[in-house]
Amino acid sequence: MSSNNDKPMKIFTYPEPVLREKAKPVGNIDEAIQTLIDRMAATMYSAPGIGLAANQVGEPIQIIVFDVSPREKGRNLSVLINPEIIQAEGKVSQEESCLSVVDFSAEVTRPACVKVRGVDRHGKPVEIDAEGLLSVCLQHEIDHLSGVLFIDHISSLKRALYNKKLKKMRKKGLLQGE
Repeated sequence: MSSNNDKPMKIFTYPEPVLREKAKPVGNIDEAIQTLIDRMAATMYSAPGIGLAANQVGEPIQIIVFDVSPREKGRNLSVLINPEIIQAEGKVSQEESCLSVVDFSAEVTRPACVKVRGVDRHGKPVEIDAEGLLSVCLQHEIDHLSGVLFIDHISSLKRALYNKKLKKMRKKGLLQGE
């Protein structure tokens, strides 16, 4: 029998206001937070995605879950609570997409390497030196916690074209949950 913990949650999509909320720090890592983490992981894996921030499931608190390991190698879930980027260097441009930004991807330029600090699901301090896909994933998810979406990093023209496409999709009833 499956518990509610492995039941995927609704992923909020742009332009829903919760995606623009600044997430609040987590003070007490209690049972409710552990359950949220489990449900976020189930949601991310079933989407499928490589990262998910709590805002994306309607909880504006500072939690991200991520797993950039290749699917064929199995799951390697990571959790960061109250994450912050403490160092960034270099530049890299990479195609990004987002579970909250329907049917769109774009090239985004970000720092190539970052050092991120936070705590794991047990409250133990964690520091991650990241580059490549992990670096991009961490920056993308931490952006969510500040109410920033990857489309905020692209030109206003590309963003306007996406908004126009979204409007058409909405009119045709092609968006999930509408």
